[in-house]
Amino acid sequence: MTARASNKRPRRKRAEFQAEPNELGVVLSDLRKAKGFSLREVEEATDKAVSNAYLSQLENGRIQKPSPNVLHSLATVYAVPYETLMEKAGYLLPSDGQEGEPRRRLAAFAIDDLTAEEEEELLKYLAFLRTRKPST
Repeated sequence: MTARASNKRPRRKRAEFQAEPNELGVVLSDLRKAKGFSLREVEEATDKAVSNAYLSQLENGRIQKPSPNVLHSLATVYAVPYETLMEKAGYLLPSDGQEGEPRRRLAAFAIDDLTAEEEEELLKYLAFLRTRKPST
């Protein structure tokens, strides 16, 4: 009895990770770099509530829906509004300034009419500036 190739089912490939991480992952990565933290330093700053491996998976988009507790720990370490990280993770809808409260931004220096893309670019630029060594 010969094994026929047609009897074998073709192996299904695992769903490959897309090259572009989700918005939350990009924001978390940008915030960490802007603060000048390594993954391990964030783990220590959260009292190991967020492991460096877990944070790496979040930043790379492999985990897209972290628990609110994880987001709270990260918001505290990065000194950003918890609600903003919840929104980026899809838990809350963006605030459009209703109820008399302006939308809180990730970047403290943000201008009210910045787009999400502009805000992301500002965070990346801030991370870049902080990596440069001051000339002596």
